[in-house]
Amino acid sequence: MNVLPASLEDHSIRHRLRLQTLTRLRWLAVVGQSVTVLIIGHGYGFPVPELFCFALIACSAWLNVFLSVRFPAAHRLPPIGATAVLSFDVLQLSGLLFMTGGLANPFSVLLCVPVIISSTSQPVRHTLSLGALSVTAVTVLAFFSLPLPWYPDSTFEVPFLLILGTWIAIVSTTAFAAFYSFQVSAEASQLADALAATELVLQREQHISALDGLAAAAAHELGTPLATIQLVAREMEKALVNDPRFTDDLMLLRSQTERCRDILRRLTTLSAEDEAHMVRLPLGSLIEEVIAPHREFGIAIEVVHRDSEMRETIGRRNPAILFGLGNLIENAVDFARSRVTVTVTQDRDRVVISIDDDGPGFAPDVLTQIGVPFMNRKNRLDRHTGGGLGLGLFIAKTLLERSGASLKFSNRHAPTTGAHVEVSWPREKMDLFGADKAV
Repeated sequence: MNVLPASLEDHSIRHRLRLQTLTRLRWLAVVGQSVTVLIIGHGYGFPVPELFCFALIACSAWLNVFLSVRFPAAHRLPPIGATAVLSFDVLQLSGLLFMTGGLANPFSVLLCVPVIISSTSQPVRHTLSLGALSVTAVTVLAFFSLPLPWYPDSTFEVPFLLILGTWIAIVSTTAFAAFYSFQVSAEASQLADALAATELVLQREQHISALDGLAAAAAHELGTPLATIQLVAREMEKALVNDPRFTDDLMLLRSQTERCRDILRRLTTLSAEDEAHMVRLPLGSLIEEVIAPHREFGIAIEVVHRDSEMRETIGRRNPAILFGLGNLIENAVDFARSRVTVTVTQDRDRVVISIDDDGPGFAPDVLTQIGVPFMNRKNRLDRHTGGGLGLGLFIAKTLLERSGASLKFSNRHAPTTGAHVEVSWPREKMDLFGADKAV
């Protein structure tokens, strides 16, 4: 666990394209393609193979319906999944162009769109593979396609030189636009990392400065009365030096005032280095630190450590993980009836923290929207006054995912009720010393 955002070390979350973005773009393409086929076929009366065109358009619509039913709206596709979906778009559009004139069709330039989308969010190797597929499709269309729909009583012959120019234009546009989009996206990501790192560093420095300021203020305020006590102690020692009844008490009083002066002197020199021993944090201590502020609300919080032969995970104090887990615990306590159970499981490969409560659980429609900021819905089934799962959970989920965690939200299985949240990390993301040593 690190002080700086984990996104500076693990960029996998950036390469996950939001599924809802792709489905919305595809619905727009379905509508545009349908209107275009109808206008060309019925508005101008050109001979268009409408049956085959609408069959391909229906495939796009079916894929959208399938993905919307199979995955929640906030789901983010991994690079392989996003590349597969974008490859389908290239092939579907290539099929439509094959039946409507190939590169002679002015809409052939749209073949560069999936590659541009990939370049903004996907790894370079996936974008290159998608670009190779797009170039292959453009090359095949340059030589093989049905004639361009035209007036029935005439034939429109497109010179090959014009086809070659269109091929060069599409390929160069794809390469230039994809490279430009990649550069802009990379710069924006670097700026976001810098801002996040700056924010956490400034926050840490503010905390340290606040501690130093409080220590200096305490030393200054306590210094005057302590000096008075020390002065009075000296005068008493002079006056009662020959009285054995008070000798021991006077020596004790003087030693304790000297000790107080030493303590105040150390307080005035507090620095960030004094907290070095707090940087390393065992997993059990991390859980207790997260839970401690929520034990005073009348809800029993039980921590269960499943037996494991592995030694306890020891990492670095990470404010992002502390905040993210704290938000999940707070949400569970807010809606639990009497108990929250935190289960910690660690083995050679993974560290898993599960949070269960005995409250009403998540509403079914809410489960598909978890992770979307500013969601204006109630987050539990029977709490009509509770807040929505909005920005707080969105930030917590994002921070935990940046640390390398994966999150799962669900309801507990009947007959029990309540919500179940599972946060899982690869062990190497959490452990400073690796997982090769057993207890």
